[in-house]
Order: sequence, then structure tokens, then C-alpha cells
Amino acid sequence: MGWRFNKNLRMVEVEFAKKINALGGTAYLVGGAVRDKIRGVEAHDRDYCLTGIVENIFAENFPDAQKVGKSFPVYLMDIDDKMCEVALARTERKSGTGYHGFKVNFDPTVTIEQDLYRRDTTMNAMAFDILREKLIDPFGGREDTLNKKIRATSKHFMDDPVRALRAARQAAQFCFEITEETLMAMNLCGIELKAEPGERIFAELEKALQTEKPSIFFRNLERAGLLEIIFPEIADLRGKTQPVEFHPEGDAYEHTLNIVDEVAKVNPKPEVRFAALAHDLGKGRTPLEMLPHHYGHDKIGLEVLREMSARIRLPNDWKKIAELVIFEHMRAAVITSAGKIVDLLMKIHKSKMSVADFNDVINADNHGLPPYLANAQIILDELLKVTGNTAPPELTGDEIGKWIRAERARRFVALRKNF
Repeated sequence: MGWRFNKNLRMVEVEFAKKINALGGTAYLVGGAVRDKIRGVEAHDRDYCLTGIVENIFAENFPDAQKVGKSFPVYLMDIDDKMCEVALARTERKSGTGYHGFKVNFDPTVTIEQDLYRRDTTMNAMAFDILREKLIDPFGGREDTLNKKIRATSKHFMDDPVRALRAARQAAQFCFEITEETLMAMNLCGIELKAEPGERIFAELEKALQTEKPSIFFRNLERAGLLEIIFPEIADLRGKTQPVEFHPEGDAYEHTLNIVDEVAKVNPKPEVRFAALAHDLGKGRTPLEMLPHHYGHDKIGLEVLREMSARIRLPNDWKKIAELVIFEHMRAAVITSAGKIVDLLMKIHKSKMSVADFNDVINADNHGLPPYLANAQIILDELLKVTGNTAPPELTGDEIGKWIRAERARRFVALRKNF
């Protein structure tokens, strides 16, 4: 992360808590680490909350702590050989819109219960008193965690509208069920979500796509009435029927979510999973009178992707990979011309996407691969031996390019006999 710490000043968790106690405060383990301890899994991050201590006293006694919070005191510290966040307990009062519209109080009188009250869901609103080895659970987070429930802690859930996306993402991440009252609270976040920066929307989308079953994220947004607000391009796929001989699972929406989940089983890259999500975006714009056919949805899909990308600030690599899949996913399964196959393989090779990644999406979409894609890497290795340096010396200019394409096609035809 770019931070520099004195390795000799590391401290274990209990020593840290004892030093805070000596200064008149109390140190608590909070958030995901407590939730994961109850779930019986190893926590990736450990965050701490301090009560009964003022910031200048903390800063004086922990000079190597690096302050990262701007609106309220949050520090990075090396505890138990892990980079951890340490924050002073605080209360928040909404004073505007979005996630910047808060008035924050972090004086030493703020209790751990008051700090927990402002947190999003009950499973994240627990604390563990390190020295007393006591769980602080004023809102039933332990029970909800054990019952695999996602429940809003309080009315403050709606203070930050992106919490609605976070709840849907956590449902996918942990395979938990969102309670009905929380779905209602998520729905009430819809108006403010429209004004949220695209970067915040993308951050939750990226995390959702890294879960074992990303479809859960979108289905919960749909249940909360937020899908058409946040991802209208995905919502538009609902009801867009498809030829049953190719897509017996139903409409383009069901097909898309199935493909995303299938790709997630074999490919860990969120950008590739996004390409699977985007591959049929154009079907959302198909006129009703054309259904169940979707002529030209590849080209239309590129237009839809551009609109989506501009709104949620897609990284350029994500956009380029999705463009390739959208435009080529139908053709890839049916082309037979040696020249066209060579052109496609070289296009993939020069793209931001590997052949293996491309194949993961095509295989999920078509329930198999044509022989040339199944053996694409072997073919590419042979095609790449053909370069301008291997061209006949008498050729010049455009003649060299034409020779390269023809020679690659010839070699492909020779190889194809083996597949």
C-alpha cells in the first residue's frame, strides 16, 4: 500500500489493548473479524474501535500509526504482523445526501454501543472486548450470523445508499438471506443511489463478481426493486424470450445470470465474469415484434455497453474485454473459414483477454467449444511463428501482410486435420 513501518514497533493485539487501557480507553475488535469468528472462518482483515480516548493522546502514544481518515480519525497500524485499521468510536448524523452528508462526533464519551448503532447490518454491528474477552452484541448480530440472515441494524442503514448494494453483495458473498424489512430499507435507498458516483457502484459490482455465485447479487437487487435503477441494462433483459432450442432456461435475463455463474465456477477474474454478464446486453433492446429472435444484438450490445461504462466508470480493460465477447460470441461458435478463424484467434491474441478466458465464456454460452477453440493455444503457437521476418524477401508493403494472413491460414488448415 506504500506505507512504511518500523518493523521493531509491531505489537500483538493484547499488548495493544493493554496500552489503550492504560491510557484510559478500551480496545475492541469490530466488524468482519468478529462476524467471521462466529462463522468459524479465518478473517482476512482485523479492524479495531477505541472508546474513552482522545485523538491527540492516541497519536502521541502511537507515533508510527498512519492517519488515513479525513473526516474522522482512522489510522493504519501493524498489529500481529497485519496492517489493521484503528478508529475512534463515533456517532454519525445525516445532514445531507450521499455518503458525504454526515456530521460526525468522536469524542471520548461515545460508547461502543453507540458506534455499533451506526453500522449497516447486525452481523457487522458486533464488537469483542479484547481484554475482557467479551462479545458486545446489542442488536442480535450473533444470532443473525448463525441463521445466515442479513438484517439492517437500524434506520441508519439508509444513511449511505450504497449500503443497499453492499447488502446484496454480502448475500452473494456469504450465501445469506436478506430479511424482508431490510429489502424494504434497500428499496428506500433507490432515489439517492441514482446520484451516487459511478466509482462506488463499480466497486460493489467488482466485489459481487468475485463471489462464488454472482447471480445472487443481481437477484437481491431485483427483489429490492433496485435492479432497474442501478443496472437498467441488466433489468432490460427480463422478459426478452429466446429460441428454446438454444436457451431452454428462459429469457435473456435468466440466461445471462446462468452464464455468469457458470463462468464464475471456472474463472476467478472479475473482468472475465463481467464479460459473461455483458455478452447479451443487446438483447435488452430487441423490439417485442422480433422476439424470440435477436438479430444484430451483437452490435446493439456494444452501444449498450458504452452507456453502461460511462455511467459506472468501467476500467478500460473491462470495457475492451466485454466488447470482444459481445461482438464475437455468436460468430465464434459457428465460423468455419480458415481465414476468419485465423483472424479471430489473432484478434483475441492481441486483445486484453487470453484465449483461455475467451473460451470460458464461449463454452458456458454454447455448452461446448468448436475444435479450433478447444485447441486454440496450440494453433496460436503455430500461427505466431509466421511473421514479417519469415516472409519472402521480394515482398514489400501490403504484400507482406497478405502473405502473413495466407500463410497462417495454410498452417491452420494443416493443423485442423489433427482435431
